Amino acid sequence: MSSGFLISCVMFTLFVSSIYAQSCTKFSFTSNQIFTSCNDLPYLNSFLHWNYNPSSKTAKIAYRHTKLASNRWVAWAINPTSQGMVGSQALVAYQKSDGKMRVYSSPVTSYQTQLQEGDLSFNVSDLSATYLNNEITIFATLKLENFNSTIVNQVWQEGPLSGDSPAMHDTSGVNSQSAGLLSLLSGQSRTTTKGANSPLNKKNLHGLLNAVSWGIMMPIGILFARYLKVFSDPAWFYLHSIWQITAYVIGVAGWATGLQLGSESHGIQFTAHRTIGIVLFSLATLQASAMLLRPKRDHKHRIYWNIYHRSVGYSIVVLGIINIFKGLNILKPEKKWEISYIATLVGLGIIAAFLEVITWCVVIKMNKFVSSTVEKNPQGLHEANWYNGNGTTRTHYRV
Repeated sequence: MSSGFLISCVMFTLFVSSIYAQSCTKFSFTSNQIFTSCNDLPYLNSFLHWNYNPSSKTAKIAYRHTKLASNRWVAWAINPTSQGMVGSQALVAYQKSDGKMRVYSSPVTSYQTQLQEGDLSFNVSDLSATYLNNEITIFATLKLENFNSTIVNQVWQEGPLSGDSPAMHDTSGVNSQSAGLLSLLSGQSRTTTKGANSPLNKKNLHGLLNAVSWGIMMPIGILFARYLKVFSDPAWFYLHSIWQITAYVIGVAGWATGLQLGSESHGIQFTAHRTIGIVLFSLATLQASAMLLRPKRDHKHRIYWNIYHRSVGYSIVVLGIINIFKGLNILKPEKKWEISYIATLVGLGIIAAFLEVITWCVVIKMNKFVSSTVEKNPQGLHEANWYNGNGTTRTHYRV
C-alpha cells in the first residue's frame, strides 16, 4: 500500500510539473511576431522558434534562453559541416555592463576560439537581441541557399562574461550535450547520439573505467591482502595479485581514454585532475613492476620492501579516490552517481572495520593458544612463522 501511495505521489508531481512547465507553443512575443514552428530544446532552458520558406531557403528564427543572469552570454548556431561546436556558425548575444545589448555573428573554428565577431558561411540579416525578465532572445533571418538538406546540425550554449566579452563556458554536463539535429520543414528536433555527444560518451567511459579500477577494485584488493592472511595463506596472495593486476589493466584503459580526450580537447585543460592521473598511473606501474623484485619472506631486506609496497598501495587508493571526485566535479553527472560512489566507499569502510575486529580477535586467540602451549610443554617446541593481521611477521612456537 505504501509503495502504491508513493507511486501515486510521484505521478501527481510529474503531472503538475508538466502543467506548469514552459512550452514554446504557449509563448507569445511582445513584438507580435508569429512563428509557425518551435521546439523546446532539451538543455539549458532554451527554445527555438522559426519560419522556413522552402522556395527561398530562408529561415527566420528566434532563439530564447530563459532563467539567465545579466552577466551571462548565449549563443545559437548551425554547423554546416559536422555535429558539435567546431565549424559552427554562431549568433551571440549578451547584455553589456552599460545595459546595452550586443549581438553579432561568430564563426567557431576551434575550441580555443573566444567567439570573435566575423562573417558566417551564409548570409544573416535582421540580427537583433533583447534581454527581458532574465531572458535573452536572438532574432535573425538566415539565407541557407547553399544547404542541400532541410535537416541541419544545431548547437546552443551559454557562458560567463569577462568584463564585456564572452569567457569560456563549461565543458561538461548539460553544456556538452546542447547539440542536435533540426528539421526545418517538419519542425522536429532531436539530440544527437553521435558526433556532438561522442566526447561525452568518451568522458563517461573514462570516468567509469577509472572509478571501477582505482576507486573500487584497488581498495577491495587491499582488503584481501590485509584480512585474508590470517585465514588463508598463501591463497590470499594469489587472489590479491590477480585482483590488483585486473584493476591495473582496467585503469590503464581508463588512463588511455583520458589521454585521447585530452588530445581532442584543444584549449581545455583540467590541470589538477590530469596531474593526479599521471602520478597515479606512474605509481601503479611502479607497484606492478616492483613485484618482480619482491624478496623472499625470510630475506633481511623484506621488511623494507613491505613498507614500500604498502605505502605506495595506500597512496594509490587515496589519490584514486581524490581524482574520482575531481572527475565527478568536471563531468557533473546526475547526483545519484556521486551518491552511489560515496555509498560504496562507506560500505567498504564498514566491511574493513568489521574485518579488522574479527582479525584481531583471531590474532589474540592464537597468541593465547600458543602461549599456553609453550607453558605446558616448553621442551618439545620448534619455531614457526605466521603472519599477523597487519601483515607483520610474528614468531611463535608450537609442539
